[in-house]
Amino acid sequence: MGDAKRIEVKPISAADASRVVKSLHYSGKVVQNSQVHLGVFLDGKCGGAMQFGPSLDKRKIQGLVRGTKWNEFIELNRMAFADWLPRNGESRAIGFAMRWLKKTYPWMQWVISFADGTQCGDGTIYRASGFVLSGIKESDQIVEFPDGLRETRLVLTDARRPRRVELAKKYGAKIGGECSLKPFLDVGAKFVPGFQLRYIYFLDPTARERLTVPVLPFSEIDRLGAGMYKGKARSRAGSDTLDTAGVQLAKGGSLPTPALQSP
Repeated sequence: MGDAKRIEVKPISAADASRVVKSLHYSGKVVQNSQVHLGVFLDGKCGGAMQFGPSLDKRKIQGLVRGTKWNEFIELNRMAFADWLPRNGESRAIGFAMRWLKKTYPWMQWVISFADGTQCGDGTIYRASGFVLSGIKESDQIVEFPDGLRETRLVLTDARRPRRVELAKKYGAKIGGECSLKPFLDVGAKFVPGFQLRYIYFLDPTARERLTVPVLPFSEIDRLGAGMYKGKARSRAGSDTLDTAGVQLAKGGSLPTPALQSP
């Protein structure tokens, strides 16, 4: 482990976590409904942050583990680390975070997160930290305009978002009140090719017995050609590389240790 042994993980404010994530995460954005914020420190210097909160589609995610109650799982929806952190520092930080969650919220049973291959990588850091791979699918969530600007499908199909109107004006897309992506595809926007990989960490080992989907061998990533690093396909024989968590678009957050509802 070397210097990684000196890494400390502790709660920080939502504002501080947001500043760290915006400066280090490839998206430059944070998730609006994040509830738990942990900073990663080496010799007193902050070199990363992890943000946890409810999943965007919580009802759908809840069914991945049979018998899970509404408050018994959480999503790692942002994770960002500085390049200067020591080797193995990221997986050590995640290990600390998992133990902290288990101690602070003893009713919490599992943690879900996503690796976004279209813009980052295929989840090496999750595999090194004890997560299981529970799903791989081709991504249809990131759209790129002819000038190279990228935006999420969620923003482009949510009629309530001012950003959607702003982009429609910029590119001449004829939008109405419907939640359709077609107006943007009509002006030349295209899906960014890549994969989204779903990972789960079991804070309660017995919860794994209730998993309703198969645990996939990591070799399945290469078999499907889903190996990605910084948005580019890596060779099937390529070495693993580190990355960060998948896309949810938003901003803001709350205090680092909220009173998440106990049973």
